[in-house]
Amino acid sequence: MTPLARAQAQMDAPGWLLPGPLVLRLMLAALLAVAVSGVLSAWLASRASEREAIRRLVDQQTEEVEVMARLLASKIEQSQKVLRTVAEGITPQMLGSPSSLHWLLQQGLPAVQFFDSMQVARQDGELRVNLHSGRLEDAANLDPAERDALRRTLSDGKPLVSELVGTRTTGARVVFTMPLRREDGPVLGVVAGALKLHSQGLLPPSMTSPARDDSRLIVFTRDGTILAHPDAQRILGSVRDEPGLGPVYAQWLQQAQPVAGRGTTVVQSAHIVSMAGMPLPQWLVARVTDSRAMLAPLEGAQRKAWWLATAVMGASMALLAVFTLWMAQPLARLCQSALQLAQGGRTDSIVWPRATGEVGVLVQVFEGQVQHSAHERQQRAQLEGQFQAILDNASVGIVITRQGLLEVVGRQACQMLGYGARELQGRPARILYASDEDYARLGERVQAEFVAHGAFDGDVCFMHKDGSPVWARVQGRGMQAHDIGGGTVWILEDMTAAREAQQQQDWAATHDPLTQLCNREAFVQRMAVLLAERSSRAHTPAMDAAETEGDGVMLFLDLDHFTVVNDVAGHDAGDDVLRHVARLLESQVRQIGWAARLGGDEFAVVLPGCSLARGRALAEQLRAAVQAWEPSYQGRSFTLGVSIGLVALDASLQDVPSLLNAADMACYDAKRAGRNRVETRYAREATASGRAALGAF
Repeated sequence: MTPLARAQAQMDAPGWLLPGPLVLRLMLAALLAVAVSGVLSAWLASRASEREAIRRLVDQQTEEVEVMARLLASKIEQSQKVLRTVAEGITPQMLGSPSSLHWLLQQGLPAVQFFDSMQVARQDGELRVNLHSGRLEDAANLDPAERDALRRTLSDGKPLVSELVGTRTTGARVVFTMPLRREDGPVLGVVAGALKLHSQGLLPPSMTSPARDDSRLIVFTRDGTILAHPDAQRILGSVRDEPGLGPVYAQWLQQAQPVAGRGTTVVQSAHIVSMAGMPLPQWLVARVTDSRAMLAPLEGAQRKAWWLATAVMGASMALLAVFTLWMAQPLARLCQSALQLAQGGRTDSIVWPRATGEVGVLVQVFEGQVQHSAHERQQRAQLEGQFQAILDNASVGIVITRQGLLEVVGRQACQMLGYGARELQGRPARILYASDEDYARLGERVQAEFVAHGAFDGDVCFMHKDGSPVWARVQGRGMQAHDIGGGTVWILEDMTAAREAQQQQDWAATHDPLTQLCNREAFVQRMAVLLAERSSRAHTPAMDAAETEGDGVMLFLDLDHFTVVNDVAGHDAGDDVLRHVARLLESQVRQIGWAARLGGDEFAVVLPGCSLARGRALAEQLRAAVQAWEPSYQGRSFTLGVSIGLVALDASLQDVPSLLNAADMACYDAKRAGRNRVETRYAREATASGRAALGAF
C-alpha cells in the first residue's frame, strides 16, 4: 500500500490515528525519561540506604572494638595493680626466708589467688618461691620464657607484661612482673604472676560468644598470633589466614603503625573490619563482619522496593503514552493531509483538521501555501515554455552549471559537442574535457577571472563525444537570482574551424612542407634564442673545448651522391629520399634535441644539453644508419652516404651565421676528406679561418 493510500485509509477509519515519527520519538523519549528517572531514583535510594547501613555498622563496630580494647586494657591494669599490692607486702627480710614468702603468698595476701601461678626471685636471679595453683613446685620446673621475663625485670627495673607463653591452647598464659625495691630505690628482687589466656581475669571465653555467622570478634598479638576467636581451633593460629582481617593486618604491618587505643575501620568488598589496640600488652581487638550477610535483610527490602517502583513506573508510562496519543491527534491528521498534498492529491479533496494553537496556525499556513503553489505552477509553466524556446532557437550554445553538474544544455551546445540533451543533463562537467588536469587548470583560470572581473571570457578546448577537440569562445557569468543557488550560465560560440585555419597558417610558416621538419627560418629563430641563453651564462670571453662539455652540439649534414638519385630516378625519388632521411633524423634525436631542413639535401641537428663525446657518437650512429639504407627506384638500388660537420656550442658563438659558418666548414672538411664521415670543429677555429680567408682577397 502506498503512503497516500495508507494515509487515506487511516483518515477514513474511525478512532485514533497513529502519530508521526516525530511524535513517536518524543513519546519514546518521554517514556525513557520516566523510566530512567524512576530507575535512577530507586537506585540512588537503594545506594543511600545501603551506605547508611554500612555507615551505622562502621560506627557501631568502631565503638565496639574501642570499648573492648579499653575493657581488656583495664583487666591488664587490674592484674598489674594486684601484683603491685603483692609486691608492696614483701619486705626485704622475707626474701631470705622462703617459708615466710610461701606463707605470705598463700595466706597473708588473699589477692594472690587472682593469679594461676606466682614466682618470687632475688636480685641475683635465684628463684625463692614457685607456686602453681597454690602448690609449691621446684624452681627447675619454671618455664624458660617465664624465667626470661623475671631476668628482664631485674635488669630493666620496670614492670613487664610478657608475650604469650606456651604453645598449647590449654597452657597458654601471660606473665606479669613487678620489681621489688628498697626504700632508697635499688631493686631487691622481682615478683611475677601468670594468668591463663582464657581465665576470667584476662580473656574469658564468654567474651567472643555468642558466635554469629556474619561477624567474628578476634583478639591477637602484634605478631599476628590469635588469642581469642569464636572458633576454638583458630586460637594460637595466624591472623594472616583470617578472611577479610588478613589483608588489613598485612597493610597495618606494612605501614608500621603503633598499637593505639583508637579504633579504625576498613570497608572491603566482602568484609567490614574494625581494629583497636592495647598499647601495654601490644594486643589488638578486631571485629570482622561479612557485609553480604549483614546486608541480606536490606537487600530483601530493596527488592520489594524495586518491584513497587517498577509497578509505579509502568502505570505512569502507560498514562503518559495514552495522554500523548490523545494530544497528538490533531497533528497526526495534519500530517496525513500534508502527505496527501505532497503525493499530488487534489487540493479540493483534502480535509484539513480543525484545531487551535500551533496546529491551527499550521493549517492556515498550509492552506495559504496551496493557493500560492497553484499560482506559482501557472507562472512556472509559462516561464519554462519561454525558456525552452530560447534554448531550442539560440544561435549559440547555452549551458547552465551548478556545483560542477550540467543542469541545462541548449540544442546548439549539444550539437557542438556531439551529445544528446539527455546524455549531458545532470552529468558532471568533467566529461567535456580531455583530462583531469585540463579540467582543474580551467577551473583555476575561471576562478581567477571571476575574482578579478566577476565574469569569464576566453577560448576553451572541449572534447567532442568522438574524442576530437572542440574549440569555443566561452563567456560565463554567475546567476544572481535568489533561487539559483550558485549556478553559472555559459555562452559557447564554436571556434574550431577558425582556430584550425589559424594553426595551419602558423605551422606552414615555420615548417618544411616536404619533410615536416623545421625550415631554415624556424631554425635561425630557435638557434638565436638558444645562443642568447648560452651567452648569458658565460663568465669569460673565451672558453676551452673542455669547458664546453655538456653545453650542446650542432650537426650539419649533407647527403653524398644525392644528385645521382635525382638524375637517374627522378625528382620524385629524390623527394622520397629526403622524407626518409627526415624521419630517420627525427626518430633518433626526438628525446634529446631537434632537427631542421636548411635547404636542398642539407639538414641540421641541434642537441642542446649533449656533451661533445656523446654528440660524436650520435653523429656516427646517424651516418651509419643512412649508409645502411639502400633505396631502390625503377629497378635500381642506390647507396647513399652523409658528410657531417660537428660544432660545439661554446660561448664564443655569438650569432647564428657564425654557427652555420663553422658547421658548414666542418662539413666541407668531411667532404674533402673522402665523404661519408664526421669532422669536428670549434667555433674559434672557424672564426680564425674566416678572417684569414677574408684577408686573402
